[in-house]
Amino acid sequence: MTVKSNYLDDLKNHLRLDPTIQTDVVRELGAHLEDRSQELSESGLSEEEATATAVELLGSPRLVAKQMYEVYSQGRWPHALFAALPHFLIASLFALHCWHSTGWLSATLVAVICVVIYGWCHGKPAWLFPWLGYCLCPVVAVGTLLIYLPGGWAWLAAAAYAPLVLFILISVTKQTVKRDWLFASLMLLPIPMVLGWILALGIGERLLSYEQLYNAAPWIALSFAVLAVTAATFIRIRQRWAKAGALIILEILALMIAAWAGKNAVSFWVWLLLILLSLSLLLSPALLEQRDKKKLSKESSKLTG
Repeated sequence: MTVKSNYLDDLKNHLRLDPTIQTDVVRELGAHLEDRSQELSESGLSEEEATATAVELLGSPRLVAKQMYEVYSQGRWPHALFAALPHFLIASLFALHCWHSTGWLSATLVAVICVVIYGWCHGKPAWLFPWLGYCLCPVVAVGTLLIYLPGGWAWLAAAAYAPLVLFILISVTKQTVKRDWLFASLMLLPIPMVLGWILALGIGERLLSYEQLYNAAPWIALSFAVLAVTAATFIRIRQRWAKAGALIILEILALMIAAWAGKNAVSFWVWLLLILLSLSLLLSPALLEQRDKKKLSKESSKLTG
């Protein structure tokens, strides 16, 4: 039965499904292998040969995992809408000019935190990750706004704060990558958008004013509405390459909206750099996942050697 166990373990390593769905899929495939092995044993093969043949007939774990992903990865519309909801909440705050209300801001923050805690404690479902991203945005935004401190304090504070921001981002991203690097990218989606609007509203000149935010509010709402569409599309698409493409293309579209609204504040080259940094941020979880896989592979080789 070692062949069967190794096959199912390899399959688990390639599956990127919701934990509850993944458990059911592995159990069903295990039962299928058991039944197939039993049939082959009754035809005259030894138990070991029957198991090996059943595994071979099922196909490579990578291919089977890909097929299972495309069958089960499409989230239902309620999940897609709930994944889009945090982006719609931010879009609504600006569309309805509620962004300056302490009550609405506090209620939104509390709602985000409560949803994140609930989702994290209930198996990290796919709809959780857009909400989780908004828990990270204030950390990044505060670090960016440190440049408004007077004199040399700005650089001193930034130098002290930047390692903390990187530590938090990397730590949370590593935990998310364990599920799937695409979900980590989905989580990081609003961070470039927040930085983009800070640039668009003339960072470096003066602290963001009420007038600036009021005039830019419709464009800000539109850009976060694009992120909402991105999250919903991500949940509904089946293929992994299409999910990654949706994240990248729609994120660039949202940043272009910010660039158009702030075209007089920042040069083209700064926006180009921001887009490149955004792409790097969205693709960095894939690199983290590959590094972790190589590390696990080396550790397994040492144990078996």
